Amino acid sequence: MTDAANLGMPAPSFTSHQLREARAEAISLAEKNERLTRALTAARERIAELGTQLDAVTHPPVTLALLTGLHTRPGQDDDEAPPASAPSEGAAAAPAPEALVLLGGRTMSLGLRPGLDPVDLRVGQLVAVNDAMLVVDALPEPDTGEAVILDEVLDDTRALVTTGSGATRVLRLGGALDASTLAPGATLAADLRADVATAVIERTSVEQLVVAETPDVTWEDIGGLGPQIQAIRDALELPFTHPDLYRAYGLRAPKGLLLYGPPGCGKTLIAKAVATSLAAGGEGPDGARATGRTAAFLNIKGPELLSKFVGETERQIRAIFEQARKAAAEDRPVVIFFDEMEALFRTRGTGVSSDVETMIVPQVLSEIDGVESLRNVVIIGASNREDMIDPAILRPGRLDVKIRVSRPDAAQALDILARHLTADLPLDAAELAAHDGDREATAAAMRAAAVDALYARTPATAVLEVVYASGATRTLHLGDLVSGAMLAQIVARAKTTAIKDELSGGTGGLSTARVLDAVAAEARQNEEITGATSPEGWARLVGTHSEPIRSARRLLASATDGGAPAGSAGSAAPRSISSPAPSPETRENA
Repeated sequence: MTDAANLGMPAPSFTSHQLREARAEAISLAEKNERLTRALTAARERIAELGTQLDAVTHPPVTLALLTGLHTRPGQDDDEAPPASAPSEGAAAAPAPEALVLLGGRTMSLGLRPGLDPVDLRVGQLVAVNDAMLVVDALPEPDTGEAVILDEVLDDTRALVTTGSGATRVLRLGGALDASTLAPGATLAADLRADVATAVIERTSVEQLVVAETPDVTWEDIGGLGPQIQAIRDALELPFTHPDLYRAYGLRAPKGLLLYGPPGCGKTLIAKAVATSLAAGGEGPDGARATGRTAAFLNIKGPELLSKFVGETERQIRAIFEQARKAAAEDRPVVIFFDEMEALFRTRGTGVSSDVETMIVPQVLSEIDGVESLRNVVIIGASNREDMIDPAILRPGRLDVKIRVSRPDAAQALDILARHLTADLPLDAAELAAHDGDREATAAAMRAAAVDALYARTPATAVLEVVYASGATRTLHLGDLVSGAMLAQIVARAKTTAIKDELSGGTGGLSTARVLDAVAAEARQNEEITGATSPEGWARLVGTHSEPIRSARRLLASATDGGAPAGSAGSAAPRSISSPAPSPETRENA
């Protein structure tokens, strides 16, 4: 200590103190430096963000144009052009390609910004044009525009189309369209000012309007229509199963048939059975074996074909027949079934609708009588207003065969019920014992009871009192309004009741009481009985064609107890439905 003090050196304790202070100050400075670094980093990021926002605010707007092509301007004049023998490094640069665009309704030739490769540009794209009139960027092709119908692909870059106004135009195909995959009839989106088609438009698919199915309904599934079935088989099956005889006699297969009559009487089932029968037939008209072929049943939803857009319904009809021809080309029998035919093919000039039929009917006639034959194609129409169908559709050579499908009588109703109430169903044990275990006899007794209740002609089953134009009066009973669909629903109601009874712990099984209860319930709720509101409507539902109905008075009462099929005539206030007496001309047309 004495020596250190004598030499002027600080004491060790003082040195240690200074070292600690220096270290603490260094730590403090390091922490300040880190805080400054973080603050500078945040400030730098904020400055960059503000710069981006400022650039966005001050960025010049661009205009969108449609690219119609690429070209290179003509080169320099001959006296300015470099000599051919000049070395490549001394030769003038090749002219830069330019873009042909439709901008503001005008076709313009614009340069490309440096760095924008012309190879990446396609005809039909949207391009961005800056205020210096340079193409600076490329965008996807527009998928909107005027809808045009493709008629023919001329080459890889051009196509012939029909516009909505009916004009024929030649358009350039956009780069997104592959000419090899386009088929006539396709719908394209186009910019007609630029004469460019840019995209394919997926329109309402015909498959949504057509049910192309393989039916599983056979003639054995249809009851009560023996004469009609025989007439149909003679008209349609014979040409397919015996083509040699038809050729020998110089006959051809009919192009189609009309099924007409009251609703719910089996017209659609007949059409499906025709398709199944043709698929299982022998030789086709061309002599080829038809056994094992899968039939195509095109069930046209007639009202859904109607469109408010001009030409749309006709387009869909053309597509339907085109689909039928494609299926027939595979040697498959094809049935085109038009249900509710009067909705599409009304008599022209009647003014009942918007007169769109003046275009629809000729389109169908051209498809039936056109150059392209309908080999293996049968057209079946179904209607309960055959008087509203245009006569040109029904004339011989088009729908050659016309078959009326009437309401079933008692014997036919038994035949129909035999298809639905069969002996293999669960039957009531007590009734089965009463028939000594004979299941067929038990089911037959139930069917007979149902028919007796439906076709009983008593005051309790009276439905309607009609007065004809001649003054004659007729009382219609429940049996006059029975249909095959009604009979099937009666059995379905009885089955549902039996199932509910079994689920609640009962014995279940079909019984005569349940069938009669179903008859009563169906008689009260049947739409055909409650739906008619005019003499013409009742005439259509009844299906009589003797003479026009002048007035109609309902007699069927509301629901009554005891399971009766209908109420008594005096239990409810009758409602009268009348119309003026028809003129002689109207009576004759009816």
